Order: sequence, then structure tokens, then C-alpha cells
Amino acid sequence: MHRKLGNDTILSEMLNHLFNALIALVFGFIGAAIWSFSGLADARTESYLIENPEFLPKVAEAYERKLADSRLTEVADDVNQAFPGAVLGNPQGSKLLVEFTDYNCGFCKRSYADVRALVAQDPEVKVIMRELPIFDGSEAAARMALAAAKQGKYAEFHDKMFEFSPANSQTARQAAQAAGLDMEQATKDAASQEVELEIVRTRSLAEALGFGGTPSWVAGNQTFEGAVGLEELQAAVNGEEI
Repeated sequence: MHRKLGNDTILSEMLNHLFNALIALVFGFIGAAIWSFSGLADARTESYLIENPEFLPKVAEAYERKLADSRLTEVADDVNQAFPGAVLGNPQGSKLLVEFTDYNCGFCKRSYADVRALVAQDPEVKVIMRELPIFDGSEAAARMALAAAKQGKYAEFHDKMFEFSPANSQTARQAAQAAGLDMEQATKDAASQEVELEIVRTRSLAEALGFGGTPSWVAGNQTFEGAVGLEELQAAVNGEEI
């Protein structure tokens, strides 16, 4: 039997569809389905959201953070396992920060000084560096950085590479020479399967964590992105939520 809808019912259903569409934009379609089946999409919630539209971005942020926490739980052991030598600060430090970086990323270059200040100020900080080449020319530098790590000179190369920008195969070799690498061995290591697999691994981890670019960070049980500044990095390694 066909059910005749009253004006209030029609309006309510229209609002439900409208808010489902809005939630789909904010959370994606899976989030919209959860919203619909959870029973939240009733008239009271609709009225509240109409009167308080600033609420949705806050919900979206909390939802994204929950997803990020879930993703991190699944890959935390791999994320926190450094490529041998690719570490800044104290290799045995009790405060751990992981940075996904690209030598042609302007925000990474901006964060470089903050990371160096962080490890200089706190001898308990260990920064695991994950080479995530995204921009053109960056992969040659990332490979040479890992080759430098194998020679115990990651920090020296890292410093020089930001001086010899933009990153490409030529400037990567210049930075390697300035850092005092054995160039014959570094060239072999940069082209090795071990380095290739490490870059693939880092890309997979970044994808699993939902990172959209560099720099991206992991500290404790939280993930965040961007050039957040020294104070935020200090807070993160000290276990504060940012």
C-alpha cells in the first residue's frame, strides 16, 4: 500500500538527504552511511546542525584523528623501525619522533631548522628519518641519503643536501662529497635493492597512514602533517596532543 507523506514528513526526509550529502562531503560516503544508520540523523540533530554549522568541521577533525589512530596502530612497529643509520639526535633516545621528508619540499626545509633545534635542546630525542621522495629530482637525493646512512653519515648529508638545493642527481652527489662519503660505495648503495625496498616501504607506510604530503610526522600514538614549528614538535615528543 502506498504511504501518503505529510508536509512535515517530506521536509524531514529532505533534510535527512541533505545532511547525508553534507556528511558524505565531509566524511566520505562510508561516513554518511554510518551517520544514517546510527540514528543520529533525526530532526533534533538536524536542527542543531542548522543552528551550529561550525560543529561539522570539529566532528570531521575528530573522525579523521580516530581513523589516523587506527591506521597507526596497524603499522606502528614498521614506522618506528629505522633504516640503519637514518636517525638524527640520540639513536638510543627515549623520546621518539618520525619524520617523512622530501628534499625538494619547501615545508620540509622550513622544518629542518626546527628538528635540528629539537635534537640540540633535548638529548633524549631520537628522530627517525623516512625518505619519501615526491617531487621531481627528490628520489636521487633520497637514495643518496640512505647511502649516507649506511656509512654513518646521514646527519652530515642531510645538512648539506638542504644547502645544495634544489635536489637532483647532481646536487645529491655534491652534498655527498661535501659530507665526506666514500663516493664509489655510496653510488653502489644508492642504486642497491636494499635502498629501493626502503623507499617502497616508506611510500607504503605513508599511504597506510593517510599522509598527503611532506613533512608528515609520527610521535607516540599521534600523526600530524605540515611545518608545525618547534613548539609543536616539542609538545609531541613530550607526549602532549597537538
